[in-house]
Amino acid sequence: MKVSTKGRYALRMMLEFALHPGECTKISQVAKRQQISVKYLEQIVTILCRAGYVKSVRGAQGGYLLSRDPSQYTVGQILRLTEGSLAPVACLEEEENPCSRSGRCATLKVWEKLNDAINDVVDHVTLADLVEEQKSMPDIPLM
Repeated sequence: MKVSTKGRYALRMMLEFALHPGECTKISQVAKRQQISVKYLEQIVTILCRAGYVKSVRGAQGGYLLSRDPSQYTVGQILRLTEGSLAPVACLEEEENPCSRSGRCATLKVWEKLNDAINDVVDHVTLADLVEEQKSMPDIPLM
């Protein structure tokens, strides 16, 4: 499983919003702090808004903010919204394994264990956890 830039940037954007609770954050501010294209972030924030993860506030002091408390978002929710399935192989993407070989596939157990491990990590780390992690890191100015 490889997380695309869309998933990584969505997570970084959500973290930016979580780091500034109750404040409207402009996409241009996120772009500058995270060194990501404004155009790309605009595409991603549309997905986040449609899903109800963030709210848009219009006006001169407008921007975006989280719809809920950071503790109510998991990394898994954000990644699945932007990436779709996080399964390491296609046969694990659906509830029922559609592969005709699943009953006699020796490698399936490996993929199931990997899938379980991925889900265990991303579903147990919240935005609040990432905020605490970020706050414990040294503040390095952008060049």
